[in-house]
Amino acid sequence: MQNSKGPGALAPIAASKDRFVATVAALSNAQVAGGTLVPPWTRGHVITHVARAADSLCRLLDWARTGVETPQYASMDARAAEIEAGAGRPAADLVADVEDSAARFGAAVRSLPPAAWHAEVRMRTGELRTPATLIPTWLRELEIHHADLDAGYGFSDIPARAARWIIEDIADAIARRQDTPALRLQATDSGLARTLGSGDGPTVSGRQADLLAWLSGRSRGTGLTASGAGEVPSAPFWI
Repeated sequence: MQNSKGPGALAPIAASKDRFVATVAALSNAQVAGGTLVPPWTRGHVITHVARAADSLCRLLDWARTGVETPQYASMDARAAEIEAGAGRPAADLVADVEDSAARFGAAVRSLPPAAWHAEVRMRTGELRTPATLIPTWLRELEIHHADLDAGYGFSDIPARAARWIIEDIADAIARRQDTPALRLQATDSGLARTLGSGDGPTVSGRQADLLAWLSGRSRGTGLTASGAGEVPSAPFWI
C-alpha cells in the first residue's frame, strides 16, 4: 500500500470502510445476529468491535497528540462489555456507529501536529507504536473482520496491497517475541517472503490470501503447503 504508514493511509482505509459498511448495510436484523468466523461472536459483536477499535485508536492518537498517557482500553473487561452492549442493535444503528467512529478516527489523524508523529504510544498488547505505524491497524481491523462476518467477503477479496501490509504487520508483531518459532512465509502470487525466528523451520507457502487467513488464525492452512514439515503447522499466536 502506497503511503501505508502515514496520513496517506486514510484513502485506502476509507475505501476499506466503505466496503465493510456496504456489507453491513445489506444485512437484515436477523442476519446481524448470525454466526461468524470467530464464534461465539455474532455479526453484531464483530461490527461493534470494529467501531470500538476505531475509538480505541483515537485514544492512542490523543495520547500522541497531547502527551497525556491514555490507555487504548480502560480494561479488557470494559472492552468486552462495550462489545456486548452494542452487539444486539439493528443493522442501521451498526452502520451509523461504524460511520461515526470512522469520522472520529479521520479527524484524530488530521489533527495530529508534526511533533506527534514521532511520539510513541503503547497498544493494549504492550507494543510501542508511533502514529505512522498505528494508523493502518484500523485497516487491519476492517479487512480481517470484514471476512469474519462470513457474509460474502472473504480473504481473497482483500486488496492485494492491503493484504500484504497486514501480513507484514502480523509478521512484525510475531518476530518481536523471544519465543518466535523458526518459520518462513512465501506467497506464490506476490513477492512477499518473510523469515521468522532463527534456525531451521518449515516454509509455509501459498496464495497471499490463504497465508493471511492462516496467519490471522482463521484457517488451519487450507490452500497452503509446508516444506520441511509433514503438515501445515499451527500459526503462531499473534495478538
